[in-house]
Amino acid sequence: MPETKKRIVLVTGGAGFIGSHLAEKLLEKGEEVFVIDDLSTGSLENIKHLQDNQNFHFTKGSVLDEKLVSETISKIDEIYHLAAAVGVKTVMEKPLDSLLNNLLGAEIIFKIAVRQRTPVLLASTSEVYGKNGNIPFQEDSDRIYGSAYHARWGYGMSKGVDEFLALAYFKEKNLPVIIARLFNVVGPRQSGSYGMVVPRFIKQALNNEPVEVYGDGEQTRAFGYVGSVVNALIELVGNQEKSYGQIFNVGSDEKISIKDLAQKIIDLTKSRSKIKFIPYTQVYGENFEDMRDRQPDLSKIKKAINYQPIPLIESLQKTIEYFRSH
Repeated sequence: MPETKKRIVLVTGGAGFIGSHLAEKLLEKGEEVFVIDDLSTGSLENIKHLQDNQNFHFTKGSVLDEKLVSETISKIDEIYHLAAAVGVKTVMEKPLDSLLNNLLGAEIIFKIAVRQRTPVLLASTSEVYGKNGNIPFQEDSDRIYGSAYHARWGYGMSKGVDEFLALAYFKEKNLPVIIARLFNVVGPRQSGSYGMVVPRFIKQALNNEPVEVYGDGEQTRAFGYVGSVVNALIELVGNQEKSYGQIFNVGSDEKISIKDLAQKIIDLTKSRSKIKFIPYTQVYGENFEDMRDRQPDLSKIKKAINYQPIPLIESLQKTIEYFRSH
């Protein structure tokens, strides 16, 4: 059997929660992995266990550093562009950073990647669907956003522009691009510091503190496990021409209300915690709007790569086990 050529891969935002799992999985597959991360929301702790691997290369830097990105991409076979703002809290408190990282970062990646037609997977977000209430969301569903006075919508709109930019590069410049819309990914190493609900609930439950639910708790989400998600991203890139120029929802289609999620985590951790409801305004200030429901239609990705997300209960158990041991 002929040996498979080792791929050289760039993961932007590779010291973040999802990025670190992706880098880890790529290394397990025998790839050489370069990571660029400015550590604004990522952490060296996330990639500490990878540092001794001779195929792993980390550079602290920003995707807005065009010289750094250009020098790195010159030796790269594939790019996973994950670098972006993380969490509702970050988007609300630092809207300018969020917009610039999303818009300028993607433009720099595409502009440099097109020189050698290096394939790019753009990690997008379920936030692009905005306030559309017709769930489950399909990849061609409409986007409905709120007022520009509501900073929450800036993140989804900027990632939406990134998608238009990616498809324009595909159409006009023949750049191989794939768009993966990620839906509420959870798992080990996720931080609750930026508004991520599952790690926050788990930590509160393990400490027998009140589990704080923002709003009335009736809003619904679908939580995908990070291990399944990064495997899907790698398979989509491996699909090559079948994936190029396409958008895929990635996550889980098993939805749950946030109130029920809190109770499930309390039960799984055998916690003495009680649920405490907190108004959105108390957490994010005035002019905050939230998506009421968020659930993907996964028909397209299941057909493309035979993707099967693991059940929510298993995702939560794996994540709780991690937080117990840390």
